Amino acid sequence: MSLVCLSPNKFRLSYASGVLCLMVIPTLLAVRQVSAQNHNQGIHKIQHVIIIMQENRSFDEYFGTFPGADGFPMKDGEFTVCVPDPKRGGCEKPYHDNRDVDGGGPHGAKNSITDIDGGKMDGFIAQAESGQKGCLNMVNPACTNANGIDVMGYRDWRDIPNYWAYAREFVLQDRMFEPNASWSLPAHLFEVSAWSAYCTKHNDPDSCENAVQNPGLPPDFMRLNKRAHRIDPPIYAWTDLTYLLHRGHVSWGYFVVKGTEPDCEDDEAENCPPVRQNARTPGIWNPLPYFDTVKDDDQLKNIQPIETFVAEAKRGTLPAVSWIVPSGNVSEHPPALVSAGQSFVTGLVNAVMEGPDWKSCAIFLVWDDWGGFYDHVVPPSVDENGYGLRVPSLIISPYAKTGYIDHQTLSFDAYLKFIEDDFLHGQRLNPKTDGRPDPRPTVREDVPILGDLENDFDFTQSPRQPMILPVNPWTDLTESGGNKK
Repeated sequence: MSLVCLSPNKFRLSYASGVLCLMVIPTLLAVRQVSAQNHNQGIHKIQHVIIIMQENRSFDEYFGTFPGADGFPMKDGEFTVCVPDPKRGGCEKPYHDNRDVDGGGPHGAKNSITDIDGGKMDGFIAQAESGQKGCLNMVNPACTNANGIDVMGYRDWRDIPNYWAYAREFVLQDRMFEPNASWSLPAHLFEVSAWSAYCTKHNDPDSCENAVQNPGLPPDFMRLNKRAHRIDPPIYAWTDLTYLLHRGHVSWGYFVVKGTEPDCEDDEAENCPPVRQNARTPGIWNPLPYFDTVKDDDQLKNIQPIETFVAEAKRGTLPAVSWIVPSGNVSEHPPALVSAGQSFVTGLVNAVMEGPDWKSCAIFLVWDDWGGFYDHVVPPSVDENGYGLRVPSLIISPYAKTGYIDHQTLSFDAYLKFIEDDFLHGQRLNPKTDGRPDPRPTVREDVPILGDLENDFDFTQSPRQPMILPVNPWTDLTESGGNKK
């Protein structure tokens, strides 16, 4: 017989002795090892999914000139698209902009409709020029900078070398759409639940109504915008993914960077000051504490500071599912530095690659909305909530296909679908099957148009070695840059 000792750190066990020892028969141990090896086949080789969500960039702005991707339409080396400039006259084509700080354009629901303009995709400059100026908080979705043309600017390998390096080495998705054509709180609600709703009763999903624009708002934002002196917390009574994860005994963590929230709570607000955030402050970027399921399942402790994620990556104790929320200064949301966001993301990816869990990880890197920046692709519609405009999206994993461009139609719902297929035997946030019915209009993970992220992996290949990149790479980003005047 053999003595086998299991580390409590590795298996999240806690014993007074610090070690759990089991007496096993060697033959039985070998059978169990073979069984475990057979279980971890295909998608199940991914034991840790990490979703990093940055801010306010369109696909064309970051990857519009990436070889092989559906970027800016061109002919004979010249861009064939342009957007009318009502203020200056004429029609502006995309141009290389190497400013580290830019303004973008208004990016609320109404702005989305006007930018798309019935499929003409020509409202971006007009919206930027009509946006509010001189705001106390420049991350207000209704605000913009003084120069509306910068929504036509684009970055490339000279400006965001690490992002382009990830795209060359791993997977770039050129049809990832924001799941909702609205502002930031609904986007984050969709990220964890595939829905955005307004509810009137706790623990009563039937009291929820579809609300892509105005779900329950956090009290801090309501007070800061002088809407009321005393506000009750919002009620998020519908079913979210953590409910299924908890029921399936699947670990998860929601990791928050301390600082300020990178957006306002309402794209119609005339102005709003910055709002502080950390792992203990619920808000538009940290909505899970308001979900009844999270409170009832005693899962509030899973919402933690980003330092915990880095430590767990180093120890090899990452949860099965991780969501990561930036703070304003590293979010890439104008006026945050593009370079600061790239350094922040690179540091997170390096931490995962340098840790013991790398060989079983999939990192999904995405930006939450288009930020008013130009994109030429008309979003498809799956229901009354969206999709919204196209955003950059990457998959970084030892099993990701090499230098692959995914042309499938995707939204953040594809992340939930992958997690459900990997850890929950394909269970969906479906009112007919999840045991906690709510009146959501669509089972988003099952819409026919939605692609399958499993196609971006090659699980027959040996796990690829880490690709550690410099946290502060050389770029040609400058304070003033090469923007048009």
